[in-house]
Amino acid sequence: MRLIQGTLDELGTPLSDVEFVVVDLETTGGAPGASGITEVGAVRVRGGQVLGEFQTLVDPGTPIPPFIALLTGITDAMVRDAPRIESVLPAFLEFARGSVLVAHNAPFDVSFLKAAARQSGHQWPGFAVVDTVHLARQIVTRDEVPNRKLSTLARLFGSPTTPDHRALTDARATVHVLHGLLERVGSLGVRSLEELATFSSRVSPAQRRKRHLAEPLPSSPGVYLFRDANGSVLYVGTSRDIRTRVRSYFTASETRTRMAEMVAIADRVDPIVCATPLEAEVRELRLIAEHKPRYNRRSRFPERQPWVKLTVEPYPRLSIVGEVRADGATYLGPFGGRRAAEQAVDALHEVFALRQCTRRMGRRGGGGACALAEMGRCAAPCTRAADAGTQHQASLDYEQIVRDVRAAMTGDCRALVSDLRARIRALSDGERFEQAALVRDRLVSVVRAAARVQRIGSLASCPEIVAARRPPQGGWEIVLVRHGRLAGTTVSPRGSDPWPYVDALRATGEVVEPPVLPAPASSPEEAEKLLRWLEADGTRLVDVQGAWSCPLHGAGFERARLDPLSAALSAGVVGFEDRLTGVAG
Repeated sequence: MRLIQGTLDELGTPLSDVEFVVVDLETTGGAPGASGITEVGAVRVRGGQVLGEFQTLVDPGTPIPPFIALLTGITDAMVRDAPRIESVLPAFLEFARGSVLVAHNAPFDVSFLKAAARQSGHQWPGFAVVDTVHLARQIVTRDEVPNRKLSTLARLFGSPTTPDHRALTDARATVHVLHGLLERVGSLGVRSLEELATFSSRVSPAQRRKRHLAEPLPSSPGVYLFRDANGSVLYVGTSRDIRTRVRSYFTASETRTRMAEMVAIADRVDPIVCATPLEAEVRELRLIAEHKPRYNRRSRFPERQPWVKLTVEPYPRLSIVGEVRADGATYLGPFGGRRAAEQAVDALHEVFALRQCTRRMGRRGGGGACALAEMGRCAAPCTRAADAGTQHQASLDYEQIVRDVRAAMTGDCRALVSDLRARIRALSDGERFEQAALVRDRLVSVVRAAARVQRIGSLASCPEIVAARRPPQGGWEIVLVRHGRLAGTTVSPRGSDPWPYVDALRATGEVVEPPVLPAPASSPEEAEKLLRWLEADGTRLVDVQGAWSCPLHGAGFERARLDPLSAALSAGVVGFEDRLTGVAG
């Protein structure tokens, strides 16, 4: 069955109460618009009983090809005085009103009817459609029939009507095929129109038996939790319509192998209704981080995301750490994994001559120069001279390097990006493409991390932000964000004064303690989700406490330039050398 309109999800009509209109068309060819309809035949049935029939020849407005006339027996003379489709279509639509259309190879017949509706200026009602060819492929095996032609299936199901390429005759034969197919799916537990709409042989009986878990759920935005018999959370998801989304796990639309495994051991589904879709998305993140369900792949371990830290010591260095501490250090990140963090560190070391050794160094310490110092890639504070004046100057030089690194991490990254692009360009010109690609990946990692920390850190510094957006149904969705954490949401109904809702939200919202910047009071993923909502078109800022801003020459601009190229790289849209040239430019 092919579901053309999705409203069947809200129905639970027994198949015996459904009125089907089985339709068949004869045409002058196979292309809607270029070919015309020569005959329409339809039978309306309910509960196995015929309620009415519809049949008429149609003047296609063009000559009927000889081979079509030979196949159907319909000639130009027969349709010369027949009505045009512009007159026939309104009568057919009235005959089919409120029904489910059925056809053998439904995409063909429905496409011609839709094309006729467009050409004649009629609005297509958006019928739900059952395709008996598609349904037969699900439940009639090759051992029974060599093909799924209408004549073959009519013989299989004992139809008293033999198809003959005339519309009404073929529609009558299709009625018997439909009833035979419904009898078969009925033995598999399909009793309602809703179950027929989601039926597929790819759905196991065990999976189909679990569909009752979705029935008591609300058709509201929110979060749903699949639990096993012991109450352990298996999977957490979110949807604008919890009931419809959960129901899809028991149908052919769910193709993920691990989800079928999860459904097999699920015992119940717990819903959490949320005031807004944003609240649902945030709750999903928090519940995944709390329960770490084994069937969720993303967002389970936000605490494992690494940061790059510019240490606080006489001669600072870069270090990869697991958390942000209140130690006065400068942080970059967080990163999706350690490899990305290492690439960002390599990018900074590529440009700035920071020391890379891990030993502790005091102001008066000394030592021999390392290989990096001899290559000019380290300022080598360990080799400073014993003379006090020279020591002071060396210290000042290293402090300037540290200031430049700090600026690239938290503010102006133009020097960093310019230098790395120049290196990529030079390597590409020298046809050293693998090395150029390595520098490119380092550039992308450091720019993304810098843009992320600049955006998240600014949001986290704001004690409170109140924003609102109009949903499609009217009114206002009101959001309260404190230190980068969702502290509450509410909805003011259409036509009401939103200010009392804003005041109530502020008074009842979660109290959020200031975090250690630049980390937010939530997970970085939650903060980014809030940023996307706040920055989206249609969002209005009601009040902002603090300074929510990004640096003028920060990494956000560079990331906007690099991300489309990175997406093209992943998709293979551009060639290898072009990707390098695009980054270098």
